[in-house]
Amino acid sequence: MNTTIVHFDLDTFFVSCERLLDSRLNNKPVIVGGTGDRGVVSAASYETRAYGVHSGMPMKMARQLCPNAIYIRGNAGTYTKFSKQVTEILQSEVPVLEKASVDEFYADLTGMDRFFGCYKFASELRNTITRESGLPISFGLSVNKTVSKVATNEAKPNNQLKVDTGYEKAFLAPLSIKKIPMVGEKTYRTFCNMGIKNVHAVQQMPVEMMTSVFGKNGRMIWQRANGIDHTPIVAYHERKSISSERTYGQDTIDITTLKTTITAMAENLAFQLRCGGKLTSCVTVKIRYSDFQTYSKQLKIPYTSADHHLIPVVMQLFDTLFSRRLLIRLVGVRYSSLTTGTYQINLFDDEKKTVNLYTAMDAIRTRYGDRSIMRAATMGEGARTIGNFTNPFNGEPPIVLAHRTQ
Repeated sequence: MNTTIVHFDLDTFFVSCERLLDSRLNNKPVIVGGTGDRGVVSAASYETRAYGVHSGMPMKMARQLCPNAIYIRGNAGTYTKFSKQVTEILQSEVPVLEKASVDEFYADLTGMDRFFGCYKFASELRNTITRESGLPISFGLSVNKTVSKVATNEAKPNNQLKVDTGYEKAFLAPLSIKKIPMVGEKTYRTFCNMGIKNVHAVQQMPVEMMTSVFGKNGRMIWQRANGIDHTPIVAYHERKSISSERTYGQDTIDITTLKTTITAMAENLAFQLRCGGKLTSCVTVKIRYSDFQTYSKQLKIPYTSADHHLIPVVMQLFDTLFSRRLLIRLVGVRYSSLTTGTYQINLFDDEKKTVNLYTAMDAIRTRYGDRSIMRAATMGEGARTIGNFTNPFNGEPPIVLAHRTQ
């Protein structure tokens, strides 16, 4: 039996959310993203596309291309609320759902044709989402995830498209090779150097040539260009790491600000670990200097989720990395090699009152917000907005406010 996969995508999601909150933004050019000079466009309304604005573009460039647009700083909490509303509607209706991102969903409708009709069901589901949430949404329907995703992008804005079984190659053939997932700017330039710009040319190539040029990804690109994709629907995403990064509005060498930022990151990530019942055994710190040279260093440690064990390790790695004495553009902290477990008292270093202290602090943070109680060392300017809006271990992908093509 052929599979039937539907791909839903909320159109210009962040912009649509802002328009629901303020109807004066309707039919006007709107750009959501970081508002500073180093901000990045998270979402741009279709009215701005004619000016060449797209998501992932530096905000400074967007202002030059479309100076008359309305610029709004993104609010992850607001978008998470609307995304959760759409997720709950889909989960109540479809057999198997994969939430690929905050505004993107895959559902497996295999076998539903005999009862109702997959395309009719998806159409009515789309109407239900639009009616109950007020958000515009598009979908593509086909036999696999790749073709459905491409079909959704072709259907936008606020429309739907079905690719009949057996017509996947014919549907993809006339499209630009950039429409295929996995083909980014660098890969596209390589294709252009080969004289290839549309999918049909890739379909005519031997797979061995693709492998010789692009390595192991060449075979996957060739398969997707031919409408072949056996990737299953993944209903639950297991997080293998959690991280936090901060790009400063202006490059800094203020050691107090830098240490305040990474301490706040380490503390907040440790709180997330404890909330999810996780322990980490690998700590990584990243630094990007003003010349864009990026360095990272990691250290293996005994499994823990305690601030007073993790913060000294983070500071030690930072002191090791920060050796060039140049202005710093970005810092980041990541915990990986995660496993399920709860914090255990160290026989020689900890007391029971330490565990009780963490329990009390976590209860306050859970009720009033993860920045409602903090260490004095994390109260400086560099750590004011560090925090998390969702449980990172709820099986959903993390919300991404920038660098996405929407």
